[in-house]
Amino acid sequence: MNKKRYDFLIVGSGLMGATLAYLARMSGKRCLVIERRPHTGGNLYCREMEHIHVHQYGAHILHTDDRKIWDFVQRLVEMNRYTNSPLARYGEEIYNLPFNMNTFHQMWGVKTPEKALHIIHSQRTEAPTHPRNLEEQAIALVGRDIYEKLIKGYTEKQWGRPCTELPAFIIRRLPLRMVYDNNYFNDSYQGIPIGGYNQLTNALLQGIEVRTECDFLIHRDTLVPMADKILYTGPLDAYFDYQLGHLQYRTVRFETEVLPIPNYQGNAVVNYTHKDIPWTRIIEHKHFESFGEDVYRNPNTVISREYSMEWQPGMEPYYPVNDERNTQLLQQYQKLAEKENHVYFAGRLAEYKYYDMAPTIARAMQLWEEIMA
Repeated sequence: MNKKRYDFLIVGSGLMGATLAYLARMSGKRCLVIERRPHTGGNLYCREMEHIHVHQYGAHILHTDDRKIWDFVQRLVEMNRYTNSPLARYGEEIYNLPFNMNTFHQMWGVKTPEKALHIIHSQRTEAPTHPRNLEEQAIALVGRDIYEKLIKGYTEKQWGRPCTELPAFIIRRLPLRMVYDNNYFNDSYQGIPIGGYNQLTNALLQGIEVRTECDFLIHRDTLVPMADKILYTGPLDAYFDYQLGHLQYRTVRFETEVLPIPNYQGNAVVNYTHKDIPWTRIIEHKHFESFGEDVYRNPNTVISREYSMEWQPGMEPYYPVNDERNTQLLQQYQKLAEKENHVYFAGRLAEYKYYDMAPTIARAMQLWEEIMA
């Protein structure tokens, strides 16, 4: 007789853990979700400040071409019409992103795709045929001007090292759009839940037992015997007590402040691409959910400056560093993971792989089908 209280112990209440919990509940399984933070949602969590839903761990925009994923989310929450159209600021100059005819007009004053392409092609020729680093790769794709103003400083702040020391594969492609279109994503569907991402997390976890401020790594001996199987979404190396060493990440530090003005920068996302500005971008959170004149209904605004940093143990891990050293270490940890009975490793931290939101949901669905097969 099975005396265990739960079918699944789900470690982590971020999008991966919450989606798996939802799928498990819909399949009639008993789940316990544990979360080391004082709130659910992982990096999706929104904190309310000045009646504004602040993306506490960085901007999140759901976008996908997969109707199945979009319909899944829409059954849980109502999505707004937000379209991601970031800007780049280089000194006192403002450029539209992604690289499109608006960008090229702002850069060179050209008005036609033919003239823009002529300039780009002429600048590409200075790059070698076989780029050896990110700088040469970027110039081969978009030319010297765009690289110097919109890529170089931003990328070096992101990675903490010169572009000449970064591998070329980091920038495999840089799309050039020969149309006046500032929509960053090509996907058919994009938006943000009305009321913020906590609405989505709460809908996914409805009816499921959740314990916050519960660290699996501390309470492992008590928690593991409570469930038949474990769905683990935390750091892979942490699960194994870092016995082979730490996997490395880049992390982000946020400076968030309330300003007594209704509209600070006129856009949700502005990248700062000059190397002398220490932050990589500024997020003005109200623009994710307020449009047009609605922006001015609230006399205050909230902004967050983002600083990219080298990760150290104890910091929040964000972006995996996919170099040779970490790839080899990952493979060693994956061999250990394969030996773990009744434990499934899934998500950005557990797989040491960057996942956007829609692919996270798709991965959860795929994994659940494998578990139930």
